[in-house]
Amino acid sequence: MLSHFPFVAYNVIGIAASLGGLSAISKILGALPENFPAAIVIVQHIAPQYPSYLCEILSQRTALRVKQAEHGELLRPGTVYTPVPDRHLLINPDGTFYLSDSEKMNFVRPCADKMFMSLAKTYKTRTIAIVLTGRDSDGALGVLAIKKYGGVVIAQDEATSECFSMPKSAIDTGKVDLVLPINAISAALVNLLNTKIELHTT
Repeated sequence: MLSHFPFVAYNVIGIAASLGGLSAISKILGALPENFPAAIVIVQHIAPQYPSYLCEILSQRTALRVKQAEHGELLRPGTVYTPVPDRHLLINPDGTFYLSDSEKMNFVRPCADKMFMSLAKTYKTRTIAIVLTGRDSDGALGVLAIKKYGGVVIAQDEATSECFSMPKSAIDTGKVDLVLPINAISAALVNLLNTKIELHTT
């Protein structure tokens, strides 16, 4: 499952966002280097009745490869995956995507909680979760799962969030490791991925 990933401390980053998320995600991805070695999985709340142009928009704002996730596809390093409208974006134990039309959670599909939970179970200590600007509390339960399995959690700060509800709900769990302004998150990711595995796992 992990053999195709480079030998770095973290392999997968999950990003949750809603209101104001496109701008926030663009700032993070735009500042990451072209050789960034982790896979990035995004859940951005999108209206199910309209086609999503998230993939096309983000492709113009980052040097990384961006594509819409496909059912059964294996996560690859250095690739950004966007959600399919009206489908939960889950990860199987073998590191492949599972697109589910199961019941909505937190009134949304795709749901960040479900994505975070599946990432945590599959990648465990090699997972980073980021909760960005957005309404309501999606992502907070997933944060608990990320920490249960030894991952790292980052939340966007209030000053740079268009809507602080989602980050605040994550922070209120008491399990967020870093609360950062949006322009500091990319540098934090690069630093985390450069952490020696020996330090990360002790």
